[in-house]
Amino acid sequence: MKADAAPVLETTALSKSFGGLSAVRDVSIALNRGELHAVIGPNGAGKSTLVNLLSGELRPTSGEIRLDGRPVTDTSAPHMAQAGVARSFQRTNIFPPLSILENVRLAVQAIHTPMRGLLRPHSAARDLDTRAAAVLERVGLGEAPHRMAGTLSHGEQRLIEIAMTLAGNPRVLLLDEPLAGMGNEESEAMARLLKDLARDHAVLLIEHDMDFVFSVADRMTVMVEGALMASGPPEAIRADAAVQRTYLGAAS
Repeated sequence: MKADAAPVLETTALSKSFGGLSAVRDVSIALNRGELHAVIGPNGAGKSTLVNLLSGELRPTSGEIRLDGRPVTDTSAPHMAQAGVARSFQRTNIFPPLSILENVRLAVQAIHTPMRGLLRPHSAARDLDTRAAAVLERVGLGEAPHRMAGTLSHGEQRLIEIAMTLAGNPRVLLLDEPLAGMGNEESEAMARLLKDLARDHAVLLIEHDMDFVFSVADRMTVMVEGALMASGPPEAIRADAAVQRTYLGAAS
């Protein structure tokens, strides 16, 4: 898959400390449209903290974040979402009592409807439903949108969450362990979806399943103790002696 030349989202020397703990240290990374960029590393490597920084959930201690070349280092999570940076979470973050469609419609409404526009005519509600239905078709959940989310399999619930990240028509997707708890068949479906999404988005993926990561990633970055150890195409990461000693070898 060929990535666009200019990064959509990038960082320079990004760092985050919590008291005396350096969770992320001098991380420079670029996310390109048309590329699935996987970030791997052992537990505690700083991967989820990096996602929290990129999404605006956390403010960095130092360094810079740029979106389309513009500094967004101190931009809040809601404003990052409005600007086109969407994220998912390690734990499923849906509303089980609501239908599939209602879950995604709420996400569409949160992005596209200002507070003053919440009381709008019925035609506007139909527009939200149309947008939500289109997203559900994209992730393969369009056949029965009125099923209750709480009755679905874990894999289908993860798909709802990805649909919710797509609700605002983002350009950047930050996906934190989307495979968690999935079986083989569900994982294969997720692999197909992520490859499709990477065609027209910049995708950052955090995932512990190394077989899955090496099968879908266009580029990989290895983090250890908050810092970058290596970055490059999957074949280069697999062959890197230092990565093998500290991470891949230990995991085999």
